[in-house]
Amino acid sequence: MRLVIFTEPQQGASHDDLLRVAKAAEDGGYDGFFRSDHYLKMGDVPGLPGPTDAWITLAALAVQTSRIRLGTLVSSATFRLPGPLAIAVAQVDAMSGGRVEFGLGGGWFEAEHRAYGIPFPTVGERFDRLEEQLEIITGLWGTPAGAAYDFDGKHYQISGSPALPKPVQSPRVPVIVGGHGKKRTPYLAARYATEFNVPFSKISDIPAQYARVRAAAEALGRTEPLTYSAAAVLCVGRDDAEVRRRAAAIGREVDEMRENGGIVGTPAEAVETIGRYAEAGASRLFLQVLDLSDLDHIDLVASEVSARL
Repeated sequence: MRLVIFTEPQQGASHDDLLRVAKAAEDGGYDGFFRSDHYLKMGDVPGLPGPTDAWITLAALAVQTSRIRLGTLVSSATFRLPGPLAIAVAQVDAMSGGRVEFGLGGGWFEAEHRAYGIPFPTVGERFDRLEEQLEIITGLWGTPAGAAYDFDGKHYQISGSPALPKPVQSPRVPVIVGGHGKKRTPYLAARYATEFNVPFSKISDIPAQYARVRAAAEALGRTEPLTYSAAAVLCVGRDDAEVRRRAAAIGREVDEMRENGGIVGTPAEAVETIGRYAEAGASRLFLQVLDLSDLDHIDLVASEVSARL
C-alpha cells in the first residue's frame, strides 16, 4: 500500500504551511503530496489567509522538493480551459523532473463558483465538459511531436494546435478520475484515467465501485491495467487520548470518522484499517490531513504505521 498525504488548503493554509507538510511527507517516505483544488473554505473555519491556486502551489513545490510525487485530488474542469491547463500541468511536470499526477473532476461546490465569478453549469453539462477536457488534455499530450491536434466538441474547439509542451513523463502524466457515480464516472475512468479513486466512503462500498470501473474497462476493450485507490481522513495517535485530541483539533468525532472509513485510532488500529482497504482492492491510499500544523502526526504515521505495512 502506497500512502499519500492529502491536504485541503482552502480550509486555511499559506504556501509556507504547505511546504512544511510536503517536506515532512517527503522526509517520512510517503509516496506523494497532493492537495485539493478549491477556492472557498467549507464549514466553520476561518480559512485564512485565503485560497491558494493548486497549480501555482505545485509549481513551487516542484522545485522545493526532490522525490515526492505531486498532484491534485482533484482539479475542477470548471476552473480552467483545457488547452492552458494542459500547458500548465506539463510545465509543472517538467519543473518537477516528472513527478506530477493530474486529478480532474467535474466540479461540485457551487458556492466557490459564485464567490469568484466562475460559471457553474448543470451537472450534465459539467460532466460533458469534463469528458471533453479529458479528451483534449490527453490528446494534446499524446500527439506526436511535429503533428497538430484538432478537436471539435460541443464546448471546446481546437484547430491546428502544436500540442506543446509535452510532459516529461512518457507517454503522459498519470491521470486520476474518481467519484461515486455508477455510470459516467466509471466510463470516464476506464477511457481516460491511469488511476481510479473512491473518496471518503465506507470500506464495504468500495469493491462495488471498483467493479463498475473494471466492467467499463472491459466493455471498452481496455488492456492497460488501472490503479485503484481511495481517500480517507487521518486521525492517528499513540493512545486514545491523543486520538481524541487530534479529532477535536479538526472538529470531528472519533466514532463518526471510523464509521465512514477513516484511518482512526492507534498505529495498530490504523494498520488494521489500511489492511481492509487493501482487501477491498486499493493499492494507494490518500490520507486527508486537516491540521497542517501537526507535523508530529505525519511523522507518527511514517514511523509507526508505514513501517508495519
